[in-house]
Amino acid sequence: MSAVLSTSVDLLDESALVGQIVLQSEVFIHYKQARKQMESDKKAQRLIAEFAEWKDKYDEVQRFGKYHPDYKTISKQVRQIKRELDLYEPIASFKKAEKELERLLNEICAEVAGAVSPTIKVPTGNPYFDNASCGGGCGTGGSCGCG
Repeated sequence: MSAVLSTSVDLLDESALVGQIVLQSEVFIHYKQARKQMESDKKAQRLIAEFAEWKDKYDEVQRFGKYHPDYKTISKQVRQIKRELDLYEPIASFKKAEKELERLLNEICAEVAGAVSPTIKVPTGNPYFDNASCGGGCGTGGSCGCG
């Protein structure tokens, strides 16, 4: 990117270029493949639907907490299904690819913010870094100790 962009149009053009680069990146391509695999896997879709049903029941039970007669049963079932969901390969692969894409986008945001000013704070989505002594993922490349 050029050091000084003369107009808003230039900025939008540069942003579109960065977007295109991301869309052609290995990280994004892997994300799309993992998402397609997960969406086309019948067991993955069944697990997701089953988890959503139990999550709704869990949310209902949470209104009363441990005093609800089905609290323990539903809480246990939600944890079991969530574990099965998280360990099922197509879903686990998708979640990993999603995290990698998120990391790439966070790095891009930090680079852009750092190019504007080293004091701009960029939320990283990571509570550890967002609550660091500098106040957040500030885009300084870790020189303040947060990254």
